[in-house]
Amino acid sequence: MRLVVVSGRSGSGKSTALHLLEDNGYYCIDNLPAGLLPELARQASQSALHSLPKVAISIDARNLPSDLERFPELLREVRSAGVQCDVLFLAATDEVLIKRFSETRRRHPLTDGNLSLAEAIAAELELLAPIIDLASLKIDTSHLTLYQLRDLLKQRLLSHDGRGPAVMIQSFGFKRGVPVDADLVFDVRCLPNPYWKPDLRAFSGLEQPVQQYLQAQPDVQEMYDDILAFLRRWVPRYAAGERSYLSIAIGCTGGHHRSVYLSERLGEALRQQLPGLLIRHRDLPN
Repeated sequence: MRLVVVSGRSGSGKSTALHLLEDNGYYCIDNLPAGLLPELARQASQSALHSLPKVAISIDARNLPSDLERFPELLREVRSAGVQCDVLFLAATDEVLIKRFSETRRRHPLTDGNLSLAEAIAAELELLAPIIDLASLKIDTSHLTLYQLRDLLKQRLLSHDGRGPAVMIQSFGFKRGVPVDADLVFDVRCLPNPYWKPDLRAFSGLEQPVQQYLQAQPDVQEMYDDILAFLRRWVPRYAAGERSYLSIAIGCTGGHHRSVYLSERLGEALRQQLPGLLIRHRDLPN
């Protein structure tokens, strides 16, 4: 049996994730009381759920606060029963969540006469802290459409066969914020910037003019060599620590040139060592 626990901030895309899992053969339970997790694992270990090899459950801030605090203990019980359990946590920035709730006019589950929307969003993050700390996979949905989120979940969650960590290298621009789901962040803003070359500004790091310019810069090569050596040495150690998912973020100012170029080069160099590696460019136009 494979069990996926779907959690996250209200408005971050949990329903989309649960519907996708259901469409792909998972038996889905929305808002399961967290305290029932060990019983679900026991039933699975006693063969009662052999007809349900894939189960996904949603656990969020609607749970009892006492059960959320006990989540680390409950997860240990589940895994000690021999159940493969991944924890997916979906996040988004406060500003994006406030905008989403305002546009849809939905009520946040924690809002009441005493809490504003912004205060409820902050309180929810505190309640979910025990789950965030144990998440196998975190995805920042701030800049994703519904369809992009579905595609990313298919690539990162559904295609992962459990053999080695599922690694994603993601380029981004600091001007739109650091991805909240990043495990490792490399800042390459110190490198020569093609943006300041009028004849290169319109191109991206995927295109030959920018690539040729950056290949000719000694600092770029040094940065590439150092990051590559770090990843070759330390990614296997993350895997040895039973980390199923790893997100590596490479950031420049706008997320169009330097970070894109380096993400592609690093991905090419590491693909043989990491067959399931995924490359994503957050801030390139679709």
